[in-house]
Amino acid sequence: MPEGKLCNTINVDTKEQLQALLADKSGKQYYEEMNHLDVDRKKLWGTIQKTFKSRLKTWLEICSHCGLCAESCFYYLANNKDPAQVPSYKIQTTLGQIIKRKGDVDNTFLQTCMDTAYAKCTCCTRCGLYCPFGIDTGVMFSYLRGLLFAQGFVPWEMKIGSGMHRIYRAQMDITTEDWVDTCEWMAEEYEEDWPGLTIPIDVENADIMYTVNAREPKHYPEDLAEAAILFHVAGENWTVPSEGWEETSLAMFGGDWEACKMQVESVYDAMARLKAKRMVVTECGHAYRATVVEGPYWAGLKTGKTPIESFHYVEWLAEALRTGKLKIDPSKKIKEPVTYQDSCNYVRNAGLADIGAEIMSYIAEDFRPMTPNREHNFCCGGGGGLNGIGRYRQQRNVGLKVKRDQILATGAKLVIAPCHNCWDAIRDLEEVYKIGIRWSFLKPLLINMIEVPEHLKPQEEETAM
Repeated sequence: MPEGKLCNTINVDTKEQLQALLADKSGKQYYEEMNHLDVDRKKLWGTIQKTFKSRLKTWLEICSHCGLCAESCFYYLANNKDPAQVPSYKIQTTLGQIIKRKGDVDNTFLQTCMDTAYAKCTCCTRCGLYCPFGIDTGVMFSYLRGLLFAQGFVPWEMKIGSGMHRIYRAQMDITTEDWVDTCEWMAEEYEEDWPGLTIPIDVENADIMYTVNAREPKHYPEDLAEAAILFHVAGENWTVPSEGWEETSLAMFGGDWEACKMQVESVYDAMARLKAKRMVVTECGHAYRATVVEGPYWAGLKTGKTPIESFHYVEWLAEALRTGKLKIDPSKKIKEPVTYQDSCNYVRNAGLADIGAEIMSYIAEDFRPMTPNREHNFCCGGGGGLNGIGRYRQQRNVGLKVKRDQILATGAKLVIAPCHNCWDAIRDLEEVYKIGIRWSFLKPLLINMIEVPEHLKPQEEETAM
């Protein structure tokens, strides 16, 4: 069967296609059809000849199989140092074999590649720090995911995610009307406690254009309200766009590079339309990577930079605390032992290694960094889309053991995780291993400890005599 009804090489560009996938609970029909999917070998090798450039070629050729990347991989450590989990082995036996065979591979082999690329690597790129030749297996697995997506060998959830971005320019089915209504609702909901609070929409020439993860308006809109409160107290001139507000990219996880370009260009269009001075991305690591680090290349921007200066939320928060825009009430600092999850995507992959410790110096009295930390920190265990793929849930849960042990070694019961994937993985870690921890984004913690100017406090109503 060359193409299934659900599992195929056809892009999900209509709501009807998307609904058909969503109706296939757990992808049962989808994966059955995958067992019969034909490999277009000519197309596969043709794509490789056009896109497999010198850097990737060199990496595959110069790997000396020394094994120094082994202990850099949390999957290798979590799986009792199984040699099959060594990063160099994983890429050489998948992408390496596709290249060696010039694309002459079958269905069974590409399913094996899919199970490795999406379940045994989160593309965290930690291995690249420890390879003596600088070989970045995570980058090569991202390339492999693109090849697999084009052949139809992509996890069911990632196919759905790609379709969401193509249709809604968001990882979830949120329309422009839904988004605007949520902004207005949250402003009204919190205005009584925070006089003058607004969530400005489509204001031109603002100092900050704020963008978010679609899961916030969909599942916990209070996060949007918390961002608004902190901007309000800091006195920021800010706005959100009515369109181009979503930063995340499940298409990046899936390997749908065309959808990645569509997604990021919607954000860049908002930048051009609103002419803000800079953009601030919410507490999400892969959103920052997709739009700020990778996005300019997908969009063909020769500068390699976003159209306006762009910051992760932790950068804005550190700046606000450093400059006094936000001031911490010393009596409300975190007193208990607390640790902080350094996210792969904005710490290791974007160079923001110092930010977490700086923020903690302002808000915590007993900060206990994980070991290792900063750019050397291990992946949370759920990156690269792995949190959301049911087919690989058990493998993901095994991988969580490394982060579990890192947290336990600190003695902290509170884990601050300024990244959606990290937050989810640590939540699930507690559900699976029950180590007695709590986890939080930064926003709700800051709101409970900032000094609020009198004019921003609600006025007490006079009681009748």
